[in-house]
Amino acid sequence: MKFSLIFFVIILLSACKNNRANYSEIAQINPVEGIAKQEHPGKKLMENYCNVCHNPKIAEKDIIAPPMIAVKMHYISEETTKEEFVGTMLDWAKEPSVAKSKMPGAVKKFGLMPYQFYPEQTIRHIADYIFENDIEEPVWFDNHYKKMHGDRPKMKGKKGNSRGKGKKKGIGKNNTIEQHSSKEKGMQISQTTKAELGKNLMGQIQKNGVIEALNFCNVQAMPITDSMATVHNATIKRVTDKPRNPKNTANSQELEFINQFKTQIATGREVEPILVKKGNNTEFYLPIVTNAMCLQCHGSPGKELETITLAKIKQLYPLDMATGYSENEVRGIWSINFNN
Repeated sequence: MKFSLIFFVIILLSACKNNRANYSEIAQINPVEGIAKQEHPGKKLMENYCNVCHNPKIAEKDIIAPPMIAVKMHYISEETTKEEFVGTMLDWAKEPSVAKSKMPGAVKKFGLMPYQFYPEQTIRHIADYIFENDIEEPVWFDNHYKKMHGDRPKMKGKKGNSRGKGKKKGIGKNNTIEQHSSKEKGMQISQTTKAELGKNLMGQIQKNGVIEALNFCNVQAMPITDSMATVHNATIKRVTDKPRNPKNTANSQELEFINQFKTQIATGREVEPILVKKGNNTEFYLPIVTNAMCLQCHGSPGKELETITLAKIKQLYPLDMATGYSENEVRGIWSINFNN
């Protein structure tokens, strides 16, 4: 998954100084006033979105993007103001490019992060949180940084020296699933599955090209999804109104939710997952939104979609309907069912 999926999610609501007291990394009760302090909204957004690719709990050999502490260290110096940092993140999120990146090594190693749709407010919240707070870093990061760059630079705001955390390994059978609310659990399942699929897909594209990536998806996409369902003890589907594989066709309820998400995305509204409680289980739905990378296989023929790629798609999927997309369109949805 490109240096990316990631970093976008990197960015949000620049709170004024008078409001800083309203945020704390962990909700606490003021013993004098008895007032609960609110958790900074950017913390959970960063964990749910950025950490899908920039996960600080993953071993160095398994990372698919630099950890967020690395992003912070490259983009914030002693002279950087919060307004400058938030502005940089907003600009990056709107249109990632090699020219804008301050991390050429990461771009070379992981590739350029593709565009992802996130409302501006979400980016502002994440950026504000990163600037103002310590953020978790991998246990291996300090030694890695010293080996590659020497002493760590001084940063304005907080350095993010939350070391010693993150000993778990992230995606896979060894991953420990923490107790979350139904929404958080659904986000974790969808985003870790997305990261696992993306990591494998991007590996194929980078090593063997788009044609081999199509062959890989044709054989491995469903088994990978099923393996993640086993990890999470859930049912995981990716469904759509324009299927490539007929097995991914949405049912009537899923089609209704797809149309709801299309309206939200088209009008630029904050996208929230849909949750349906059914007894002891929860059904969780979240949109899958296209970016530039997706269009290599799902774009318009003769434009993003090359003739040789289209021919391979027709060979593998004679009934394919999944072309003609542009960036920032709803390609389908995650349809997940798990026990509460």
